[in-house]
Amino acid sequence: MINKTNITGIILAGGKSSRMGSDKGFLILNNKPFVQYSIEALQPLVSEILIVSDDSKYDSFGLKRINDITKDAGPVSGICSGLEASSTEYNLILSCDIPLIKTEILQKLIDNIDNTSQIIQAESNGKSMPLIALYKSNVLNTFNTFLKNDERRLRVAINSCKSKNIILEKELEFSTTNVNTQNEYKAIKDANNH
Repeated sequence: MINKTNITGIILAGGKSSRMGSDKGFLILNNKPFVQYSIEALQPLVSEILIVSDDSKYDSFGLKRINDITKDAGPVSGICSGLEASSTEYNLILSCDIPLIKTEILQKLIDNIDNTSQIIQAESNGKSMPLIALYKSNVLNTFNTFLKNDERRLRVAINSCKSKNIILEKELEFSTTNVNTQNEYKAIKDANNH
């Protein structure tokens, strides 16, 4: 069993969302900002939580905030920034737009740590979820190289590492829903009111 002192939680809260029109981490569901759900899902499993964002409003959560090293370069840069700041071998990386995320899903990623995989991603509805994933710190050089070469597609970076997917049970799939548009936001609020 991997001890939580070997795991850092990293929440990517970098971007202004063009489709949502505002910072998604501060959208509210049941009186809690989205980013709080990511924090609470991580807390039982990690020794420290870092938030990668240039927005000082995130300081209100009382966690260490890391500025994005490369501006406007998307999740590859956010992951590099988080891994640079992490002092542990394992890192649970979450985006800030998955308010239904459960600790149970992240625990599955940890349970599947092996000697070879550098990245362990959740797979939900047939899609891999690179922002609900466990990253070993040793992917940092690979990711940095892509960033320097202006390759910003996260899947390209992941495909050059040893990765595996953990397929989630049907009843957990809803917990990985990420919210990108006003319509998705409305749907998730409606689903939570029933």
